[in-house]
Amino acid sequence: MKVIPTELPGVLIVEPKVFGDDRGFFMETFHEKRYADAGITGPFVQDNYSRSAKGILRGLHFQEPNAQGKLVQVLAGAVYDVAVDVRRGSPTFGRWVAVELSTDNRRQLWIPPGFAHGFCVLSESADFHYKCTTLYSPDTERGVLWNDPDLGIPWPVSSPLLSGKDAKAPRLKDAPVLPVYAG
Repeated sequence: MKVIPTELPGVLIVEPKVFGDDRGFFMETFHEKRYADAGITGPFVQDNYSRSAKGILRGLHFQEPNAQGKLVQVLAGAVYDVAVDVRRGSPTFGRWVAVELSTDNRRQLWIPPGFAHGFCVLSESADFHYKCTTLYSPDTERGVLWNDPDLGIPWPVSSPLLSGKDAKAPRLKDAPVLPVYAG
C-alpha cells in the first residue's frame, strides 16, 4: 500500500495495492500491522456502512469526548471527502483537507481523533464504509457548519441535501465543545 501524507499532520491518504485481471480484483482494505506501521492505529471497534444519493452532504461531524478516529472509503460511487482540524490550540486549527474517494481510485482516508469529518456525494449514489476507533456516542456527537465561511471549504455543491442537525450546526468559532490539542 502507498501512504500519502496530507497538509494536516496525521491525516493520511491510503492507496491499497489492487490485484486485478479479467475476472475482477482483490485488495486488502485493512491489515493491522501494516496500517499501524503507517501511523493508523486502532483498535477499531465499530464499522459503519451508509448509502447516500447525489448532492447529499453529511457532516461536518466529530465526537467530544469519546473522539473517534475513522478510516473511510467508498465501496461504490464517488464522494468529496473532508477532514477539518477542530482541536483547540492546534497549530493547524481550522484547516482542512479534501480528497475524492471513489470506486475507481479505491483510496481510503485516515482521519485521526480530534478532526471533524464530512462528505458530499458526487455520483448518482455512493456506498460509504468507515472503521471507527470508538463506539458511536449520540450524547457526545458534535458538528460544525458545513459552509462555515471561516473554513472556506469549496464544496462541489451549493445547495446540498442536509439533515436538520447538519443545517443547524454552529460555526467553528461558536462551537461550544471542541477537543483540545495535546501537542
